[in-house]
Amino acid sequence: MSSEPDLDTYSLRKADVAEVAAPDLPYQPPTPREYKPRIAIVGAGAIAPAHLDAYRAAGWEVAAICNRTASKAQALAEQCYPDAQVTDDLPSVLADDTIDVVDITPYPEVRGPMIEAALQAGKHVLSQKPFVLDLDEGARLADLADAQGVKLAVNQNGRWSPHMAWMRAAVQAGLVGEVLSCHTLAHWDHTWVAGTEFDRIEDLVLYDFGIHWFDFVASIMPGRAQSVFATATRTGDQLAKQALLAQAQIAMIGGQASLVFDGATLHGPRDTTNIVGTLGSLRSEGPDLGQQTVTLTTAEGRCSPVLRGTWFNDGFRGTMGALLVAIEDGTEPANGARANLDSLALAFAAIASRRSGTLVKVGTVRRL
Repeated sequence: MSSEPDLDTYSLRKADVAEVAAPDLPYQPPTPREYKPRIAIVGAGAIAPAHLDAYRAAGWEVAAICNRTASKAQALAEQCYPDAQVTDDLPSVLADDTIDVVDITPYPEVRGPMIEAALQAGKHVLSQKPFVLDLDEGARLADLADAQGVKLAVNQNGRWSPHMAWMRAAVQAGLVGEVLSCHTLAHWDHTWVAGTEFDRIEDLVLYDFGIHWFDFVASIMPGRAQSVFATATRTGDQLAKQALLAQAQIAMIGGQASLVFDGATLHGPRDTTNIVGTLGSLRSEGPDLGQQTVTLTTAEGRCSPVLRGTWFNDGFRGTMGALLVAIEDGTEPANGARANLDSLALAFAAIASRRSGTLVKVGTVRRL
């Protein structure tokens, strides 16, 4: 009897797969059953309207909008929540006993003290991402939240983009078994950052954009990341100061992951994620992050769920909703700050690897 593989096996020829019904998975943004807090948002920058639009769609009350330039807060209130209090005085917001939850959106360089003050005031906090620039500082803030008996979550809104949320739910339901690998290819046009504030962020792609994918990898392969090797480069004719091409190779316990970002794709954008497990595989693909088709393939067959929603702004409804559900149920938020430190550790290691040109062990780089 021959031990040689047959020709179909040797040539990696595709086998026919039956079409089956997609399972019903809990991937939609979570919503509290009865809890209806009064929310304050701090910061009226470019991302704030997306937050407020999501909260308005969910029917949540935003009682105050705080910004150091009150006129910006006023303009935001008129656009989204005309009945909200407008102020440039954060201490007065934190002293208001009727406000339960504070959404803090400014850059991480100034956000830390705001988060600490809000926690000290007994407020539940949703922090914008990336959470902190120092892992030990992030752990201290998570400890403070625990000591104060409040919840601290991070606005990793990519988790509730429909395709990422469905794939993560499938992994958590055990549909693909143990995850062996996760690979993302993101080809998109990021040249618009030239001349903007974003172009001042060193390692823009790995840091500000890539954190969504580092977080996704950490959420489906928790506690398994060992080391990262990353590179980044500028294109020959790009106007942006920061490198628009970047990639990261992640060694996992019993697996691997990779992220490839082509941020100078002027034509034919495409985003693809492939997850392989011991019992099945998942694939998402589409022309952009808002239009994705997901396919699950197992021994039973292949299915493609009909996805509902969009990343913008359902992702923001997901991050706040997860926090509100955790407050209502007395549980840890799915996007809790302490777990988010694993995502940041991956990003920090990737950035350090890019800068040093060496393989970096995850967790050894504590701050940027």
